[in-house]
Amino acid sequence: MTKRMERILIIEDEEKIARFVELELAYEGYDVEKAFNGRDGLALASTRPFDLVLLDILLPGLNGMEVLRRIRKTSDLPVIMLTARDAVVDKVTGLDGGADDYITKPFAIEELLARIRAVLRKKRDPHHLSGQALLQAGPIKLDPDKREVQVHGSPLDLTKREFDLLHFLLANKNIVLSRETLLQEIWGYDFAGGTNAVDVYIRYLRAKVEEPIGLKLIHTVRGVGYVIKDEQP
Repeated sequence: MTKRMERILIIEDEEKIARFVELELAYEGYDVEKAFNGRDGLALASTRPFDLVLLDILLPGLNGMEVLRRIRKTSDLPVIMLTARDAVVDKVTGLDGGADDYITKPFAIEELLARIRAVLRKKRDPHHLSGQALLQAGPIKLDPDKREVQVHGSPLDLTKREFDLLHFLLANKNIVLSRETLLQEIWGYDFAGGTNAVDVYIRYLRAKVEEPIGLKLIHTVRGVGYVIKDEQP
């Protein structure tokens, strides 16, 4: 049986860059489509089956952040932000909005291809397939298939990155996970930031999960990393 070509959508208003990336991706065996503004890109992403989107931020019609927000309302379609912006605030905004990765222009095509392969590997990973059991620690319940989290039966709104981090902690409940392990599993091996990104997102989770209910479930192991446990007596 012939293997299906993975399909990538490029949403990029600089046509020379879009064409260059398209040719490189086609050479690597991907099926590629392009859109040169946010509205056309969103329409394609919403109506046709893609495996990944390369999304610029500074787009005419509808900026990339808004395109990402609307995609995330209905889909977990992998998205890599592809932009000239390199300020930390832009990266944080994109990742918090649900982007799977972020690369800035100018970039080496080899690096872009490596990031694409890494994101697609995660998408194909059996860890993300359906039929996974509910995960729980204390009053927290996480449904991997529905990507839903409840605390004491009430739904909890988490960003994609927060959900993935909580998912991995719960899947390894009572196991101490190093910051390096969490960084590699959640952000990817080629993430340019440091392990302090893990600490930042642990704080986000504690603020959303623990503080409202007054429980201590995510524990710091000094000098190592973190572990999630059922509430301690």
